[in-house]
Amino acid sequence: MTVVDRDRDRAGDTPTSPSGSAGPAASSRRRRRHTARWVAALVALLGAGLVVVLATRPPATATEVDSPIVGQRAPALSGATVDGKPFSLASLSGRWVFVNFFASWCPPCQQEQADLVTFAYQHRGPTDAALVGVAFDDAASSAHSFLVQSGATWPALADPGGSFALQYGVRGPPETFLISPTGIVVAHFDGPVTVAFLDHWLERARQQGA
Repeated sequence: MTVVDRDRDRAGDTPTSPSGSAGPAASSRRRRRHTARWVAALVALLGAGLVVVLATRPPATATEVDSPIVGQRAPALSGATVDGKPFSLASLSGRWVFVNFFASWCPPCQQEQADLVTFAYQHRGPTDAALVGVAFDDAASSAHSFLVQSGATWPALADPGGSFALQYGVRGPPETFLISPTGIVVAHFDGPVTVAFLDHWLERARQQGA
């Protein structure tokens, strides 16, 4: 062994391959770095995919819920609408009616509003199913502006004291009730409704002869 070899051994130098490349230890480090980059890229890709899924996931929709007034006569709704006109639920006797408790500040109410407008238009016949709104914990002026801006054409009662919400057992908007032509509460829904959802329950109630 030459003096140079002995000095290299004492210094702990890593020998190189005949081609001048690093030895096994350096190759292992390169493989680990390469693997780490692939793992980081995969995590980023999965994260981006999750964001896309969450962003495009269908929003929550309404569900049927129990209510002590289902099967009972609907509590009377009579008073001034949010635009100051008189209205009574009794004027819609003989028609199916969806009573929708809403608020202008409520995101799920904003979500369902376009569907309510479409449903009202599709059922605009004088004897077809009707919509009635009730403002929940909302100023009449704010509720009125919300309805006008969305193109709503149905009557919406103001409820400044919350008495209508109390009679119907409403805890927070949006909540919707289906009332039969004879004035009986057929079903109670919690959450934002869709046109398909309302049509499904209307047809189901008609077939059951509620």
